[in-house]
Amino acid sequence: MKSGLIKIAAFFAVAAAGFNAGAQFKTGYQSLYDSETVQSLKEHVCYISSPSMEGRKAGSDGEHETAQYLSAVFKKYGIDLLSPEDGEIFGLRTDSGDTLVSRNVIGVIQGYDKTLRDKYIVIGARMDNLGSTEVLVGGGKARRIYYGANGNASGLAMLMELGKMLKTNEILLRRSVLLIGFGGSGIMNSGAWYFLNRTFPQVQNIDAMINLDMVGTGSAGFYAYTSSNPDMNEIVNSLSKELQPVYPSLTSAEPYPSDHRAFYDRQIPSVFFTTGKYIEHDTDKDVESILDYQSMEKELEYVYNFSIALNHAPKPVFNASEELKKNKFDDSVVPYYDCDIKPSFFRHTDPRYFLEKWVYQYLKYPQSAVRDGIQGRVLVDFVINEKGKVTDVKVRRGVDELLDAEAVRVISASPDWTPGRTKGKAVKTGMSLYVEFRLEKKDTKHKLTIKK
Repeated sequence: MKSGLIKIAAFFAVAAAGFNAGAQFKTGYQSLYDSETVQSLKEHVCYISSPSMEGRKAGSDGEHETAQYLSAVFKKYGIDLLSPEDGEIFGLRTDSGDTLVSRNVIGVIQGYDKTLRDKYIVIGARMDNLGSTEVLVGGGKARRIYYGANGNASGLAMLMELGKMLKTNEILLRRSVLLIGFGGSGIMNSGAWYFLNRTFPQVQNIDAMINLDMVGTGSAGFYAYTSSNPDMNEIVNSLSKELQPVYPSLTSAEPYPSDHRAFYDRQIPSVFFTTGKYIEHDTDKDVESILDYQSMEKELEYVYNFSIALNHAPKPVFNASEELKKNKFDDSVVPYYDCDIKPSFFRHTDPRYFLEKWVYQYLKYPQSAVRDGIQGRVLVDFVINEKGKVTDVKVRRGVDELLDAEAVRVISASPDWTPGRTKGKAVKTGMSLYVEFRLEKKDTKHKLTIKK
């Protein structure tokens, strides 16, 4: 392994894994127009959700074979393994007292920045599903398989292709990236818990986590769940100002309990990308033909762009929204993303409109700060009350006294908003925004750059 990586690799025996090149998927006239990425996504999904995997129940042969497949693909794409070809094994005690053997697959791409390459972004997807059961059909027994094409062969397929893209462009990675297929997710997110509490000795160096689960039905929507973390939301919002193939909707309601929960428990900021629940969820109808691969390709490109942005961003503060509710405001304040109808500034509910049309129009860069070359982002909390007035403006994360004071001044002077509403009633709404001060040159000339 390259210097700078933690020596966890010494605990694993990395061996060659056989790559099943014969994985098949349904073909037809339309498949002639599939891109190379779509073809790869289909191949991964069809192999992982094939009948021979029998639904990949935690501890099953199907989960084991999925781990081998994931390891083989990582190696094929040039991604270093931190786990054996069979995955890193751990035991799970069931309610019946039996012990199941599950496993995680861990790949790594090292960052280039000497100051950040020992910091990590984890990108994960669960490997297991419900397995199979015996049912009575016409007086005889038959096996019902919960194939799990969308849940979660789709997330694993995206993880593999995302790993390929990141490895190809590793020169862009300041932090190192850990790519993980989690086993035992259906049993209290056991694989994620084991990784954080038994496998990885430098959990404090994990700056953020991206979770991919059920991403195959994009025609019904594409969502980002951050537990209303302002720092993670800010990255999502900044990307929405750039040209993207698809844009996720930020949601304050958790779409599905998944592996990001284990990272929340360790106070690691996380984002969960998903296309949400679907009719075939947890049924034997969850087969590869229900997936929208063209939408998956667009989501993949977005998640890649998000991964690069997150890799370069300042370390997110954990659960800042909870700090906002508990420490900054009283219980009557509703977080911005939890409002049924969000507050609007001159009929625009997007906070960036407020930044562009008010804050950056009237912000005055303190001359002494320009002279001394002081710049950075000031995180400001404020409340829009039931009458639309901006109140309780406070700096949560400051840069310099002069910049902090100017950010508070211009937000405090805001014209009235249209207040947010919940259950038909106007409510106090808590908001958190970054005000960015950026110098173009270290002289009296300066430029305020709006983060887009």
